[in-house]
This record gives sequence, C-alpha cells and structure tokens, in this order.
Amino acid sequence: MSTNDREDSIDEGRRNVLAGGTALAVAALLPLAGCSSSDAPVATPAAPSPTPPTAGIAQAMSTFTTKDGVEIYYKDWGTGPVVVFSHGWPLNADSWESQMYHLAANGFRCIAHDRRGHGRSSQPWDGNDMDHYADDLAQLLDKLDVKDAMLVGFSTGGGEVTRYVGRHGTGRVKKVALVSAVPPLMVKTDANPGGLPVSVFDGIRQGLLANRSQLFLDIPSGPFFGYNRPGATPSQGIINAWWMQGMLGGHKNTYDSIKAFSETDFTEDLKRFDVPTLIIHGDDDQIVPIDAAGRASAKLVKDSKLIVYEGAPHGITDTHKDRLNADLLAFAKS
Repeated sequence: MSTNDREDSIDEGRRNVLAGGTALAVAALLPLAGCSSSDAPVATPAAPSPTPPTAGIAQAMSTFTTKDGVEIYYKDWGTGPVVVFSHGWPLNADSWESQMYHLAANGFRCIAHDRRGHGRSSQPWDGNDMDHYADDLAQLLDKLDVKDAMLVGFSTGGGEVTRYVGRHGTGRVKKVALVSAVPPLMVKTDANPGGLPVSVFDGIRQGLLANRSQLFLDIPSGPFFGYNRPGATPSQGIINAWWMQGMLGGHKNTYDSIKAFSETDFTEDLKRFDVPTLIIHGDDDQIVPIDAAGRASAKLVKDSKLIVYEGAPHGITDTHKDRLNADLLAFAKS
C-alpha cells in the first residue's frame, strides 16, 4: 500500500469513526430520555444489521481531491441560485449550519467545505496558507461547475474568499459577503498602525502548543462570542461546539493558519473586487477589530455596503444568527 493510499485510508477511517461514534452516542442516550434510574426499561438487543451503520454515512460523504493530493470534504444543500460559504479558524463547515439551513430553506443551493487541515478534510503538512486555501476553493467551484455564485466568508474564510477573487477573479461569482472578516490585514505594521501587535498572535501560537484543548475552550468562553462582557449569558452548547470543531482540525494545520489569517495582506485583492459586496461586522469584535477590518475593507472595495452590528462580538453567526440570516438572504435575493 502506498503512502497516499494509507493516508486516504486513515482519513476515511477517521471520518467514519467520528460519524459512527456520534450515531452510537445518540442511540445510547435515547432510551434513557424521560426515564429515572429506577424505571428505565431493559433494552432489547437490536437485530443484527446486514450492513455496518457507518457504511451508508461513509458513502454519503462528498469529497474531492485537489491537484496537490489533499482531500476536501464539502456539503451541498438545497437547490436554486448558489451560495458558497467559507468558515473561520479553527472551525469547519458546520459553523455555517444556521445560515445554510435558512438560505437552503428559502430556495438557495448552499455549499460549504472544510478547509484543508480542518474538520473532515485531510491534514497536509504543507500548504496551510491563503494561496492554497483560495486555490482549493477555486477547484471546488470548478468541480461543481458553479456559476453566478454568492461567496460568503467569515473571519479567516473572508480572507479565503478575498484571496480567491484576487487570484481567480469573479468569472464564477455574482456577489460577495464578508462577515467579521480578517481583510485587509490583521497584524500591526508601519503601513497598518491600526492592526494588532504580532505578540497577540504569538500568544495564540504558544497557547496552541501548550494545550490546544484548553485554548479552544478559552477563546469561545471569552472574547469570541463576547461572553467576557458584563451581563453576557454564555451558552455552554455553543462553547462546546466551537471546541469540538477546533479539535477536529489538525494540530499543525491550525498552527500554520494563525500566520495565514494574521499576516496575509489582502489590500490588492480587495481592489480587484468588481461585484456587489456586503460587509457585516460587529463594533465590539474583540478578535478582528472593526476599524482595521470591516471599515478598512469597505473603503477599498468599490460599491460595497457596510452593515455594523452595534455591540456585536466576533461570532455573530451564532450570537446574531437571526439578523445575519435575514441580511444574507436579502442580499442573496437582491
């Protein structure tokens, strides 16, 4: 068996175990719902299944292989005009589920992929940079022969979408939405004095190496969703979902991605935008501050529209999902 065959087998096995493990965990909990320990019924063994429970799930997985041999997972929901979603760090396509469900239920075809090294996609050692992210997105759109798409990028995904336009143009794109997105440039430089000091990103890297599981609890428990603000009501479910998605990503991949999202300069990419562009950003975003991001991008993109969510944090896909769903749907229909 070749090295590539072994890696493909490992990737497939990892996805099957994750899918099967979730199904088994839910199945184990269902008989106990509504029962106390004293009146819980005795489980009757199920009849043997002719096929393993994960077999159908594995066959339903949608993937493609990039030109450099990376397997990319994607989901494809609904029918109608196409909306393509690119997720943030260190998450995966599941982070878009509220928006994808809403738009698909309203007559749109919604596509989202797990970025290389994240979620159910394979974990290459190299190529964890914006150029590769953008090229992977281009190959996905080519594979599905997408036309007149609306691209939506959140946070790091906004950088991916922006670099896609910079490298591949808008031949397949009708409009773009950037949500809490990292462009034009996150890190502070002489030319970008409003950016964040590199020490901020060094701290994230150090936390990732020291104990990434704890880091992936601390970020959503604090600034990502604004749960560190007075009067905030944290959702443990949202925190747990963020942690789970982060831990599914590759260690090396999520480490490399910090440099990609913080140090990539998207200024020239934004200047190439020639389609209607919606920029949505919270003005209490502690992760990607609005002045150096959303407001700066709006000045660079011709004919763009900036919507500011007052008092909103970075993770508005969850904290402000109803408003965001409505804004994206209205823009998709426009």
